[in-house]
Amino acid sequence: MNFDIIDISIIIGYILLSIFIGFWISKRASTSLQNYFLGGNKLKWYYLGLSNGSGMFDISGTTWTVTIFFVYGLKSVWIPWLWPVWNQIFIMIFMAIWLRRSNVMTGAEWIITRFGDQKGGKLSHIIVVVFAIISAIGFIAYFFVGIGKFAVTIFPWDLSFYVGSFHFISEYVYATILLSLTTIYVIKGGMYSVVATEVMQFFVMTIACIAVAWFAMNKVSAEEINAAVPAGWFDLMPSWKTSLDWTGIFDQVNDKIAQDGFGMLGALVMMMFFKGIFSSLAGPVPGYDMQRVLSTQTPRDAAKMSGLTSLVLYPPRYLMVAGLGILGLVLVAPMMKADGGEIDFEKILPYVINNLLPVGLKGIIMAGLLAAFMSTFSAFVNAAPAYIVNDLYKKYINPNATSKKYIQISYIASIGIVIIGIIFGFFSASINSLTLWITSSLYGGYVAANVLKWVWWRFNGYGYFWGMLAGLLASTLKFLFFPNTPDIYLFPLILLMASAGSFLGCFLSKPVDDEILIEFYKNVRPWGWWGPIHKKALKKYPNLTKNKDLARDSFNVVVGIVWQMTLIVAPIYLVVRHYNGLIISLILFAVTSVILKFNWLDKIKDYEEI
Repeated sequence: MNFDIIDISIIIGYILLSIFIGFWISKRASTSLQNYFLGGNKLKWYYLGLSNGSGMFDISGTTWTVTIFFVYGLKSVWIPWLWPVWNQIFIMIFMAIWLRRSNVMTGAEWIITRFGDQKGGKLSHIIVVVFAIISAIGFIAYFFVGIGKFAVTIFPWDLSFYVGSFHFISEYVYATILLSLTTIYVIKGGMYSVVATEVMQFFVMTIACIAVAWFAMNKVSAEEINAAVPAGWFDLMPSWKTSLDWTGIFDQVNDKIAQDGFGMLGALVMMMFFKGIFSSLAGPVPGYDMQRVLSTQTPRDAAKMSGLTSLVLYPPRYLMVAGLGILGLVLVAPMMKADGGEIDFEKILPYVINNLLPVGLKGIIMAGLLAAFMSTFSAFVNAAPAYIVNDLYKKYINPNATSKKYIQISYIASIGIVIIGIIFGFFSASINSLTLWITSSLYGGYVAANVLKWVWWRFNGYGYFWGMLAGLLASTLKFLFFPNTPDIYLFPLILLMASAGSFLGCFLSKPVDDEILIEFYKNVRPWGWWGPIHKKALKKYPNLTKNKDLARDSFNVVVGIVWQMTLIVAPIYLVVRHYNGLIISLILFAVTSVILKFNWLDKIKDYEEI
């Protein structure tokens, strides 16, 4: 690509501004670990919500989402249930409130408040740290693959070179450079720098998304979209079989559907719904999303922040996804077919930017997508070292060090995690394979123990440790011995192994001490099987009330999932010019918003009365 001076100026200006903001605000982070990792719990919830939304708008995920939209059409909105995307609704409705009431710095530190600091608690604490580090490395590898594929298609320079017999291709070099630039300002400023730059990046991304949608709608007509897709492409509801036949339109897409394993979409959605309920009840994994929750000023702010995340993330993101998707269908697909040979569908997004966007808009989109990458990557680089420093170094190695020393160790931990993630990225074949492994295998092993920790008083640290270990072992065995089996279909087996480890570890050891359980229950006040602890707690706290909100929370979760889906499908309907679907989506959005206002937002309590 030959960049115009305007495009180059926009891109360079954006990168310099990000680094400048990160360094300018970094002084606030250096005073304590609380400031470095949580912003001193002084950051406003709406800044954290914008930051969280920005952090979830990653370039690898956007590349993947454009690809599945191109292939599956409106039905593609169900496929992100693999994560599941609506775990954010569970967090918004009740999980963020429970988490924030604990007043801790990391998810691993939270485990100590639940299981205590004896042997069982320490084992569970260590396994969470291990999981947090493994998942962070997996995500960094995921970002590495995505930004590399994107950059090598966009930038014109060949940066490949050899070191001995190993060939460092341009994808690797570009990805390493961009990861390194982002790491510099993150390790300097901690959470303050991350949030400040991510808020700026959010506005850059939103401008880029609106610009792409506007350009695509002016460039491609509704009639051209209709002619470029097979029958059923505009159908939203998933049928048992995908039933999309691209024969005669773009034959290679049929091979892509078979390769993805999404042919039985109806069965897949049912499996994703089953998995999603357990995954969402487990709460956020120990990563950047949990750090945003723990950074808020109050539990009520944590809930509002989580709700704002969905509200600001999905409409602009899917304006961009739909805009790039229809440009790909109508204008890029003929070029890809003409080229012949093997087609990498994950390069549709950079292909569109490379061949179709005009001067100026190209620079804005590039800045927006770089913002998407840098914001998501920075969130992980800030979150993962918190576990190494606070939960390993401070707790077990040097508990009396100065804040300056802890922050120096954080710098080293950040750089180390990034380097390991890059090495793993070298050996990852595709974004899709990493997505499926992270969402279905790795997170499948996380679910059982983390659901039980919330809802069952008898569950203890040994059960948590063995449940997590069995889940990690099961996901690793799948990765090594069943690499070609779609991960989602093995989720029940992984869940079964993790559940067996959880129950065996629990029943073969003693319960957690009553005093620890009483204090945890008094502060967090979850619903579930807590009857015996509630009775004991009443002796110490006679006015303690029981959480009876399970039915209301469940109803609000269902309403919230519908609310979130309207935020996804409405911008798609707008871009593809299906106005009936757009109107229905907006009506549903209004109705569900009113319900959530009166049945959720107005009833949030920071802390229950004692």
